[in-house]
Amino acid sequence: MLARIRAFASLRANILVVVPTLLIVFVFVYGFIAWSGLLSFTASKTVPRFDFVGLEQHIALWSNSRWHASVENLAIFTVGFVGFSTFLGLVLAILLDQRVKAESLFRTIYMYPLAISFIVTGTAWKWALNPGLGFEKLMHDWGFLDFRFDWIANADRAIYTLIIAAVWQGSGFAMAVFLAALRGVDAEIVKAAKIDGAGAIRTYVSVVLPLLRPAFFTVFIIMVALAIRTFDLMVAMTGGGPGFATDLPTNFMYQFAFGRQRLGLAAASSIMIFVSVAAIMAPLIWSELRRERALER
Repeated sequence: MLARIRAFASLRANILVVVPTLLIVFVFVYGFIAWSGLLSFTASKTVPRFDFVGLEQHIALWSNSRWHASVENLAIFTVGFVGFSTFLGLVLAILLDQRVKAESLFRTIYMYPLAISFIVTGTAWKWALNPGLGFEKLMHDWGFLDFRFDWIANADRAIYTLIIAAVWQGSGFAMAVFLAALRGVDAEIVKAAKIDGAGAIRTYVSVVLPLLRPAFFTVFIIMVALAIRTFDLMVAMTGGGPGFATDLPTNFMYQFAFGRQRLGLAAASSIMIFVSVAAIMAPLIWSELRRERALER
């Protein structure tokens, strides 16, 4: 009897701990998603109005040239950010996995950008890439008068400056994930590959990297989520300009919600962002879970 009482008390304590968190998540995450979805079907402007207009806001969204530009920019930014951050993080992790001297120092240097907010990163890179203040001026001062690096002011290349800054900050995270995964690889497997005559490159490509699938999956999921919700870096660095050359869906949503007082259209754009994340994440997570279940059988 006493054991049952203790078990019931433990269950009550667990429920009391979990329920508040579940309520907060339900209200402030799923509740706001549902609220945004509701507003996207209304003609809301400065304040919410519940005169439903069907798909009018969604049609207007996809008829807006600025929205198309922001989606194209997001596609370029996501591919560049995720691809280069993953590659650079993997290379750095492999180099550190060689048990180099002062490894802790190098890890700290590579991880340091993660401690900086995107606002600070954007501001610093804005100064560094400014033709009149940064790298271009420095090279001119050193006598290289023909040197040009004005990408941040060039509408065709400005989006790549966002990628540079984001990769500088995000590659350290990828490095940490890959390094932890590399340190978890069974040393006997690597030794067996070397005994079979495989060189260092062949060992990593054919033996080690396939074992890092969970690490690749983790890095990809988190990096894509970061790319899709990027806002502060872009605002601090380019403000979406020149023109709409670096405009992203998050900035589109913010500008139309608080700048142009078109809350319904902004809500429609937020739902599109949510759907984009779900369309990418859900199949990947489902396939990975299915693969893990298959391996357990």
